[in-house]
Amino acid sequence: MRNDPNYVLGPGPDDPILIVAILEVIVALACVGTAVVLYSVVKRQHEEIAMGFVGSRVLEAATIFVGVVTLLSVVPLRQAAVGADALATSQALVAVNNWTFVLGRSFLPVVNALLLGSLLYPSRLVPRIIPLVGRIGAPLLLVSDLGVLFGLWPQVSALTAIGALPIALWEFSLGVWLVVKRFKRSPITDGRIPAGLPQGDDHGSIRGGSRPEISPE
Repeated sequence: MRNDPNYVLGPGPDDPILIVAILEVIVALACVGTAVVLYSVVKRQHEEIAMGFVGSRVLEAATIFVGVVTLLSVVPLRQAAVGADALATSQALVAVNNWTFVLGRSFLPVVNALLLGSLLYPSRLVPRIIPLVGRIGAPLLLVSDLGVLFGLWPQVSALTAIGALPIALWEFSLGVWLVVKRFKRSPITDGRIPAGLPQGDDHGSIRGGSRPEISPE
């Protein structure tokens, strides 16, 4: 709808754009919230990398907010009924929104996966296959983003979908694991579990599993 020039020229509905904007704001706030929560644990593995992860997630949230502002700016142009005079402005705002999406929702997840994956893989706080998927998917998504940047393929295409799939799988699987199983018990979490997480027992993970040894990596 936002890419349709007839939207700004006609009496189209505003509700879909407003709903998308609200959902994007929720995603941006979740970016910051999850980074803060994870930082309290992964900083014990490597504090500088953990801080970099927080910074990357905050930057991701900031770019999402910029995209929301540009998207919402199209709505009053249509409501003001300025007609064809607003078409060029509307297209410019949509272009900014599209590129903030590429930066904030596609490129920065590459940085996030590399930073967080480098913390979770050697610590064994979660099964190693989960951060491994993220570390493999990061360069694939980066190649996809570069292809969009240099005009080799469109932003919405089969190639970009394939490039984004491993990162989507990494983020989804990590979220599900932490909700269902929590972090595994390790010297990183022993006696220093963040408030709000269950303590579990002394022999397994925070919610099941055996005590892992920390890799020397």
